[in-house]
Amino acid sequence: MYLKRNRTIYIVCGITDMRKQINGLSAIAQDKKAKAVFTGAYFVFLGKTRHVMKILYWDRTGFCLWIKRLEQDTYPWTRKKQGLIEIERDRFKLLMKGIDIFREHKKIEYLTVV
Repeated sequence: MYLKRNRTIYIVCGITDMRKQINGLSAIAQDKKAKAVFTGAYFVFLGKTRHVMKILYWDRTGFCLWIKRLEQDTYPWTRKKQGLIEIERDRFKLLMKGIDIFREHKKIEYLTVV
């Protein structure tokens, strides 16, 4: 999957009914972040089994829907039940490979040595 560098990527928290297609997922995206729906931002959804990920975005002429299924493992997912999480492109690429980006060490910035 080719990810455009200037696109915002939103993780849609919670579990999504994977029977939903473009119309249902675009309605969810609009409910969550109406101003971003037609900007080309990627909205990432995950289902109950965590084997299937759907990515929805607007490409100036209509909505596009990508689907990726892991064959032998499950996707890690946020414990947050509602809202959106904005993530960086590099972190999203890791997530698509099944790497748990939600449990990574947080960046710590120190002001003094002692």
